[in-house]
Amino acid sequence: MREFIIKRLLRMIPILFGITFISFFVIQLAPGDYFTSLSMNPQISPATLEKMRIQFGLNKPWIVQYFKWVWNLIHLNFGESFIYHVPVITLIKQRLFNTFILSTTAIIFSWLIAIPLGIYCAVKQYSWIDKFFSAFSIIGISSPGFYMAFLLLFFAAKTGIFPIGGVISIDHESLSTWRKIMDYARHMAIPSIVLIFGSIAGLLRIMRANMLDILHAPYITTARAKGQREFFVIFKHGLRNAVNPLITIFGYTIPEFLGGAALIEMVTAWPGLGRLMLDAVRSHDQYLVMGDLVISGVLLLMGNLIADILHMLVDPRRRESI
Repeated sequence: MREFIIKRLLRMIPILFGITFISFFVIQLAPGDYFTSLSMNPQISPATLEKMRIQFGLNKPWIVQYFKWVWNLIHLNFGESFIYHVPVITLIKQRLFNTFILSTTAIIFSWLIAIPLGIYCAVKQYSWIDKFFSAFSIIGISSPGFYMAFLLLFFAAKTGIFPIGGVISIDHESLSTWRKIMDYARHMAIPSIVLIFGSIAGLLRIMRANMLDILHAPYITTARAKGQREFFVIFKHGLRNAVNPLITIFGYTIPEFLGGAALIEMVTAWPGLGRLMLDAVRSHDQYLVMGDLVISGVLLLMGNLIADILHMLVDPRRRESI
């Protein structure tokens, strides 16, 4: 297991550099740069813009810019943001915690709810509960997340139950520790509900379909014929095999939430990393975009590594193959 993890970590290095190289090249294909938009301002002279391009190294060929950026990245220097005029790593640190808390909350609650519901719907196939949650899944999958976010914001504005936008209240510092946690949770309620709702809908259908296939397998029939209790048949034999495809999906969950949360963060005014990346792309903030892509790439690779480790823990055949 240890050798497998070390090999995977070493393989991540060239993959990550490949991701950054392609991303850097694609960014260069976009017409203009951040300073092109500033040229429309008559108060800024072309000489000043050219001086700023030289300062950020944008006057050199893109391949030279890339290797200079890689050299700085090796020294944990992500560059400086054109928009905010602060180091990129500082911006990422400020926003990463908010996105991490939001995504982690959505992942935990969606999986804890979707897996048991999928199992129950499969066991009670064609019951009214199964039909109800099947309809719920279809509605959840087909409903855009931003539309549900708008509905929840309208509901919050009318009732005042949840705050609209932001992370904390004005009087947050004067609150007790428990009330600070509750204040943060209330601000996070709307974006997390939207993410959880959409995630549950997809996971529930996948879990139900996998469980139905497993429950009709010959070894399940054999286990029942041996007189084993239904609880052990479902959870010991059925769940262990039905959950394998979901473990693969779990590897893509974290970066998927990072990208999927971007639009939700924009609608609900949640200051997270996804929203920061959208602002960076729209403003041609090259180094901020690359910093966000590095974080997304690391999350994607680590998610796949975690999924492979979980596969080996669940499936003995995977452990024997390494």
